Amino acid sequence: MSASQTPPTGSDPRKDSLIEYPCRFPIKVMGAMVDGFADTLAELAREFDPEFDATTMELRPSKGGNYLGVTLVITATSREQLDGLYLRLTGHPMVKIVL
Repeated sequence: MSASQTPPTGSDPRKDSLIEYPCRFPIKVMGAMVDGFADTLAELAREFDPEFDATTMELRPSKGGNYLGVTLVITATSREQLDGLYLRLTGHPMVKIVL
């Protein structure tokens, strides 16, 4: 590895990010097709992005109609914000998958 490729001393590659904040950041969530699922996701998104607009959510029911895929596009301001939102989403009982 040449000197130009050597990470700076004390650098933690896990904390380095290719994301430039603030930015629009899509999050895909899947859960059972139940009343209130999309509204619950909008509430969670607003906890981390107070300006989140629920009318921008993309909803895609599964072929069998048992599941609903939802794309939330938030304004990401930091890695901590994204990590917090992912933790809340993945820990919610209505949510099956978060991408």
